[in-house]
Amino acid sequence: MTEQQDRPVLRGLSDIYRFFRENTTPIYFVSPTAYNILGLDDWVSTLRYVCYFDSFDGAHDHIFVPSHAGPREFETFESVNTYLLGHKEVVDHIGDDRPAYVLFVMFDEETERLADELGLTIALPPRELRERIDSKIETTRLGNEAGVPSAPNVLTRASSYEELLARAAEAGLGTRLVVQLPYGDSGRTTFFIAEETEWDANAEHLVGEDLKVMKNIRHLPGTVEACATRHGTLVGPVQVDLTGFQELTPYQGGWCGNDCAPISLSGHQDKIRQMARRLGDRLYEEGYRGVFCMDYLIDLDDDMVYLGEVNPRISGASPLTNLITSRYGGAPMFLFHLLEFMDVDWECDLDAIQERWRSFDRWSQLVLKQTTDEVEVITHAPASGLWRMDEDGSIRFIRMETDWHNVTGSDEAFYLRVYGVDEYRYPGADLGVLLVRDRMQTAERTLMPKAAQWAQAIMGKFEGVPVSAPITQPEDLLYGKWL
Repeated sequence: MTEQQDRPVLRGLSDIYRFFRENTTPIYFVSPTAYNILGLDDWVSTLRYVCYFDSFDGAHDHIFVPSHAGPREFETFESVNTYLLGHKEVVDHIGDDRPAYVLFVMFDEETERLADELGLTIALPPRELRERIDSKIETTRLGNEAGVPSAPNVLTRASSYEELLARAAEAGLGTRLVVQLPYGDSGRTTFFIAEETEWDANAEHLVGEDLKVMKNIRHLPGTVEACATRHGTLVGPVQVDLTGFQELTPYQGGWCGNDCAPISLSGHQDKIRQMARRLGDRLYEEGYRGVFCMDYLIDLDDDMVYLGEVNPRISGASPLTNLITSRYGGAPMFLFHLLEFMDVDWECDLDAIQERWRSFDRWSQLVLKQTTDEVEVITHAPASGLWRMDEDGSIRFIRMETDWHNVTGSDEAFYLRVYGVDEYRYPGADLGVLLVRDRMQTAERTLMPKAAQWAQAIMGKFEGVPVSAPITQPEDLLYGKWL
């Protein structure tokens, strides 16, 4: 008999709670910060975080940060994780206890090799499958097969503006176009082209590449995290994206947070959940299991709902998903991801679990990027923890806090710091993230005054000195996307 056959089937949430409480197999989340699944260690007794940034100044018992000689230059998110797995202090910290699992937001072939050398099982779908699904071209195909269509589009190539218009005309897309490369995030490989000068400005990125060319629709963008399992796809709370607000990000169209409220999109929430469920079931047929993020677009002119893209990974939607499904529904979605990879059989009434996740309060997350052009060495940075805003818009630090569930009202926020003292801040750097118990965006997609106040107040707590000599950093590092 195998070990799995010796184990009883987990039947219902009580058995699942007990399993994770009594589990002795180590699980490591290796990432620049603990942001994406922060708080899951309250549910999973052996979950530990291995991070590059010391967001809590050593105050979080389950976060390990190895020592660094000074700020380092990383070209990609994956390179941070590879650096961490290869660090002697991390190797010593993980020790010899096996079996053990490891989780990442992003990983590449080198990260896989190091995990294998350490005897760690990656509790995520295979890299090759994730990379294929991550392509906007492949996403469009899979969505069509699942009955989850994208906005009117054509998959093509174009060597000139005239050829782009010709392909668009054949598909009836008009002349105001959105052109996407297969890979990219936060709007960096999405180009809005309505005239030849806009093509010319971006032609070096587009000529010779596979392109998804879409009709430029007036739309409301959002996202929903789901989890594809052997018993069907679970779908989390529907979130509305915050994008391109100049108070939060220097990137036009760039993602800078999410609103999540049960009253928003009331006429579309069930349809979005159904789309995510169909897409998750199709992904499972493809061999994908576990959490993924489905971006959607609501056409403001004809009220149609379209598939935007798929992020086949733990994502920026994960924090709000796990907070809401645990705080209000009693079962964070990520538990079901882990069950798919931990050699255990389980049964649950998924419809009943989904129903538990329908009623919740209003929450938002604001991702704060440096919006100014200064390049400085940080001499003072706001601490992670609980902050409170007074009536005049000023903020004050209440206490060090590692649990963002403890935000109690709309005048409070949990701040998780990314960059700290003696590190560089530069245009586009992720300075930190704010979790607020309120909506931060109006129904008309304008930033609420309180959101701008929070962003300005937190960013105003940073102090630094100009870099005396130019520093050379890879282009990707300048985006500072570590959340």
